Amino acid sequence: LVRDFGFHHLSTGDLLRAEVRAGSALGNAAKAHMDSGALVPDDLIIDVVMEELKSGPAQRVLLDGFPRTVAQATALGERGLPVSVAMNLAVPFEEIVKRTSGRWVHPASGRTYAYDFNPPKVEGKDDATGEDLVQREDDMPGAVRARLETYRQQSEPLVDYYR
Repeated sequence: LVRDFGFHHLSTGDLLRAEVRAGSALGNAAKAHMDSGALVPDDLIIDVVMEELKSGPAQRVLLDGFPRTVAQATALGERGLPVSVAMNLAVPFEEIVKRTSGRWVHPASGRTYAYDFNPPKVEGKDDATGEDLVQREDDMPGAVRARLETYRQQSEPLVDYYR
């Protein structure tokens, strides 16, 4: 969609991680939730998305990971940003846990590796710099499972909202 149709890709996960890396007030507020495996509260994530939409293209935006709750969806409509198409990708939770917990990153660059399909050339080392890779706290299996359960509880009503 991004490449073939010129959509601007807006990933809330990427936005939040950038705010955390920058040490912003928003990033610091989100970090505690992210590290514990909890979803970032609606008001905080709505602010992040609205700020990004102000600075980026207003049309043809692919929202990735947003909205996740009815409150977030309602906030979009209230701000004059209707959603014309919504997709719910149904992936088994254990597959998400497996994929996410196999993810390792190079903190300085954000380069991401996954041992099952995009492994580094040298185990535990960034391909470009040779520096150590780390696993984010929110990618640990327990944190992923906790986040997925919260997601399930909050997102099921969203599927009905967009029907």
